[in-house]
Amino acid sequence: MSHLTWGGVDCVELARTLETPLYVLDEGIIRERCAEIRSDFMSRWAGTWACYASKAFLTTSMAWIMDQEGLGLDVVSGGELYTALRAGFPPYRTNLHGNVKSERELHLALTSGVGHIIVDSLMELELLDGLAGEARRPSDRRGRPRILLRVAPGVDPHTHSYLVTGQAGSKFGLPLEGGPDGTSLLTEAVRFAMSSKSIALAGFHFHIGSQIFENGAFVEAVRRVAACMERLNKELGFKTRTLNVGGGFGVPASPDEPHLPLRLFTDAMMSVLTEECEARGLTRPYVTIEPGRWLVSRAGITLYTVETIKRLSDVTYVGVDGGMADNPRPALYQAQYHAVLANKIGEPPAEKVVIAGRCCETGDILVESAELPTVERGDILAIFNTGAYNFSMASGYNRLLRPAVALAHNGWADLIVTRQTYEDLLIGDVIPERLLT
Repeated sequence: MSHLTWGGVDCVELARTLETPLYVLDEGIIRERCAEIRSDFMSRWAGTWACYASKAFLTTSMAWIMDQEGLGLDVVSGGELYTALRAGFPPYRTNLHGNVKSERELHLALTSGVGHIIVDSLMELELLDGLAGEARRPSDRRGRPRILLRVAPGVDPHTHSYLVTGQAGSKFGLPLEGGPDGTSLLTEAVRFAMSSKSIALAGFHFHIGSQIFENGAFVEAVRRVAACMERLNKELGFKTRTLNVGGGFGVPASPDEPHLPLRLFTDAMMSVLTEECEARGLTRPYVTIEPGRWLVSRAGITLYTVETIKRLSDVTYVGVDGGMADNPRPALYQAQYHAVLANKIGEPPAEKVVIAGRCCETGDILVESAELPTVERGDILAIFNTGAYNFSMASGYNRLLRPAVALAHNGWADLIVTRQTYEDLLIGDVIPERLLT
């Protein structure tokens, strides 16, 4: 009987030795994606760079791999930045993102010397200006931290509503155009930053959403931002030196569907940006992308053990030892996943089942419809395409233990995150003295 292998490692043996649930990442796939970024974007287009959107999946080992591959890191919290710093990742190749940053997080970014702080609002800009003046930590040749202003291009990327991030009225960024009264928060922010002696405005950032499978929305966003760059140049004399066009490049749900090449998105954006800048008399800015899910999603699988099988008159539930605590995306976004029995690879499908998680929620369904060989208790079930937003979004709901993470490569697997223990659950859990008397 054939077994599923991942990164050259027998998944059934891996599940037996490291227990389940277990996240497994194929290091080879991660490095292949990094190589594609270098060859098809950074080498193909002059004046470009890529930062891995680490919110998709971040550990110290992942930061180490990104450093080896020559990419930067996009972080969205103090915790992600701290992880990168502890891994020894160069802070100047790190960008701090996020629509709500605390004063503590901004201070950490300033004192560690991150490459750019991506500012999301006028209030944050004013706060950062004051903190930067106090910190006086040099991060460019003028001794001022570099910033980008996040803008909302107002395009519809045709994805799940929870994954749209650059539409009109978004909680992210500043609108490109002015409001009904003619005022423009973006113009006000640019004017403020240009007059500051504590921060240096390098340009703009946008991100229109995630799981986008066509390049049309990206192209439209570039056109709108280029028009805004021209307007701000004419009105304020501001020259955009850096433009971060985000990520969100789609990843098919099924492992049988072909990989979407990066060039499908980046060639279209870079061609249009070059044309728009030439037509508007602008110098094309330095361009950065932020692939996250596209880089790591297909590298990951999650292994579970089948614990129960409940065959009802109209449905069969296969209950596994994990669920929405280790993968909340089906419940949040109706995300689709593909499952196989790792210990019965090659056997023909015999039944259609629902893969049910163990959390006390009706909505804890990992796969709505899976065609599998006859399922038995103790089978090892593998769910594909879980490298992104599974480990990073995992919770402690129902006090379930957070799974371990293994990194597989060339037939060898290493633990890069150990399994949480019951003792770990109680870290920080205290009983007030008054309850003990």
